[in-house]
Formats: sequence, structure tokens, C-alpha cells
Amino acid sequence: MASQKPSIPKGTRDFGPAEMVRRNYIFSLVREVFKKYGYLPLETPAMENLSTLLGKYGEEGDKLLFRILNSGDFLSKVAGEDLLEKKSSKLSGKISEKGLKYDLTVPFARFVVQHQNEIGFPFKRFQIQPVWRADRPQKGRYREFYQCDVDVIGSKSLLSELELIQIIDEIFAKLGMKILVKINNRKVLAGLSEVLGHGDKMIAITMAMDKIDKIGLEGVCKELREKEISEGAIEKLKPVLSFQGNSSEKLNMLTDLLSESAMGQEGIRELRLLLEYSDEVELGCEIELDLSLARGLNYYTGAIIEVVSTEYNIGSVCGGGRYDDLTGIFGLKDISGVGVSFGADRIYDTMDHLGLFPDKLLKSTQVMFANFGIEEAKYCLSLLNKVRKAGIHAEIYPDPAKMKKQMSYANNKNVQYVALVGEEEMKNQVISLKNMDTGTQESLTVQELIAKLKTR
Repeated sequence: MASQKPSIPKGTRDFGPAEMVRRNYIFSLVREVFKKYGYLPLETPAMENLSTLLGKYGEEGDKLLFRILNSGDFLSKVAGEDLLEKKSSKLSGKISEKGLKYDLTVPFARFVVQHQNEIGFPFKRFQIQPVWRADRPQKGRYREFYQCDVDVIGSKSLLSELELIQIIDEIFAKLGMKILVKINNRKVLAGLSEVLGHGDKMIAITMAMDKIDKIGLEGVCKELREKEISEGAIEKLKPVLSFQGNSSEKLNMLTDLLSESAMGQEGIRELRLLLEYSDEVELGCEIELDLSLARGLNYYTGAIIEVVSTEYNIGSVCGGGRYDDLTGIFGLKDISGVGVSFGADRIYDTMDHLGLFPDKLLKSTQVMFANFGIEEAKYCLSLLNKVRKAGIHAEIYPDPAKMKKQMSYANNKNVQYVALVGEEEMKNQVISLKNMDTGTQESLTVQELIAKLKTR
């Protein structure tokens, strides 16, 4: 039997040591900032019941759910006529009851409802876990990717939205990424659909508006016509999408346009207050009111937030918004929440492209003890133990190989120092420490070696 060439599914990736130390750098930094603002960690299973997931992400989202076949003979309970009919939508409900999670927000809402008697409100949590979408793989878009979510549920205060913007600002500043924070409000979009005379087609209108950066104004208009939005409404919408001005000017324009919409006016008030709050804190990033910003998920009801890099065009690197009653679909009414999700993979790709990762991340081993043979290795073990107890990352080459091979290993692993202990060093109870960057060598006691490396 011929050997099979190994491979992984499209849209997934292996991460070697170089990638993992960089990814862990992102995760550690994000986790520390989340904790700094009072958020606690949470994890939910990789799979959820399809009844939990279906209908929460809109029609397009439902199509992108990875379904898991039932255990055992999954066709045993399927009627013969259903198999002959060959309708996958009808069949999938009978052979699959579970699916891989599409995001972290819906499982979080499920958790809150299921454990409502065990948690206190407002409940602040963060999650750093993978999610899966049966999307077409492309630049910055994967089928398996990590999200770093931070949410507060059980409060309607816009101080929560402000706090999330502060978290966004601090995380990207620490990562060295220059960003733009775009905000909008679904109530404004609902009011806009209302004054356009298509209040019942808000989702269709906002989904088209949200694509303006990809397909342009004319592309949006074409899609709106295909969705049977009237020419009068499209003409009324064009000035909104092409309006140039600062956030204050945009709000003034909206105030006039949405004067007859109570929902729209409420959204404007929320946007004004959020911008006023942001003026009271020192933010390093710019906040822009983007009237085309809609975000595709149906559960958003208030503020919506999207973050893009100003130096690398890869799409959204973070986004989220307010969801007033996501828990209601699981039986817990009137619990408002707001959260954002950091796209770890796009953040990684951006930082990698811009060269933002610190060089020191790849230096996992500070010193490697060379191996000259059994007796020398035995002698080095106690030295190695002392060095490690001092908190220094150290290892010993496992085999008494040629020195060229041992040095190549140290070079390939970015080890800065190699400890050489032969017969002469053992007799004098010293270590010859070679600096792999400069090629210089010095003779030190183990205590001197520890002192030298602990200062670095």
C-alpha cells in the first residue's frame, strides 16, 4: 500500500514553535488587559447543540455552520423517501444534532441562561477559544480561527461600551498596532430603514450598506434594487452613505433626517453620549462614526463597533456591539449585554506583515550546555539544575555530537549563550561561556553565570 501524503483541511493551519510563541504573546497580553478591567475567564465546549446555534446568525450564518454527524449509524432513523429526495437541508436535521460553534457570543448567552442562578449581574467575562465557519478560505479568512471575546451582560449602561473601547485602545497600543475604531448604532439603522419606507427590510438594507467598502456605492445601490428597495429610498440613502464630515456633523445630519423616527433619535442620543464619554478619557486611537457600518449578525440591537488597522488592509481586526435580548431566545428575558471580539489570526497576520513582534520572543533558551561525553554531562547536570532554579531557561544538548552540530542547533534555536564544560573547566570549577552573537568567550563560576543571565 502506497504511503499517503499528509495534509490538513483547507482553511486550517499548523502552528510551529515560531508561530506559537508569537500567538501566545498576543493571547497573554490580551488576557492581562481583560483581567485589568475586571473580566473573568470562561470556556464553553467546541460543539453545541444545533438548536442553540441555528437562527442566531441569519440565513448566511446558518449556511456556514459546521454540522457534526450523529454517532453510530446516523442513517438508521432516516426514512427511505427522504434519502431518495436528496434534499440536504431536510436530511441534515435528521442526521446531525450538534455543530461546531460559529462564535463565542451565542454559547456565552446559552451559558448565562443555563447558569443564571450561579452568577451575579452584571457579569463580566472573557473567552479565548477557537471557532469554526464553513467559509471560503482567503486572505485573512479561515475556517478555524481563534477569537478573544470580552463581554458584560446584565447592564444597559453605555459606560460598558466606553470600557470596551478603552480595552481596544490599550490592547492595540501594547501590540504596537495603529487602529481606527468605527462606531454606529443599529437603532439609527432601524430608524433609517423606517424613514426610507422599508422598515420591514432593515436586514436587507443594512447588509447591502455594510458592503460599501468592498463593492462601492453603485454596487450597494445595485444590491438594494435586487432586494426590491424602491428608487426613491435608494436616492434618499445615497447622500447618507457619501456624506463627508466629522462625527458631530454626521450626527446633526442624522438628527434632521430621522426627526420622525423615535427609534432613530434614541440611537443618535446613545451615539452622542458614547462620544461624550470618550472625550473624558485619554484614548490614543481615533473614533469615527461610520454610517455604513452595520455588522452582519442579526442579534445586535444598539451600539456596533469595528476596528481596522490603519497600516495594513486585512479587514476588521476586532468588532462587536450591544445585544439587548440575546438570552431571551433561551428563555431569560430583558438581559442586555455588549461585547467585542478580537480576531487573533488577523491581528497575528497584521503584526507579522508590519514586523511588530519583539525579536526576543523566539529566544526561549538563554543558555545551552554543550555535551562533551558521559562524565562531563553528569557534571553539568547539577550546574543545569542550579541555573534553572534561578529562573533561567536552560537545556543541555542530549548527545555528545560534534561541536559543529551542537553549535548549529544553538544557532537555529536563537540561543545566545553556550556553556562549555570540559576536563579543564571541571578541574577549575568554572564554565566557559560563549556568546553566540559576538563569538567572545569568558570563564565564569556558576554563580557569576547566573548573575550575568538574570540581568538580561
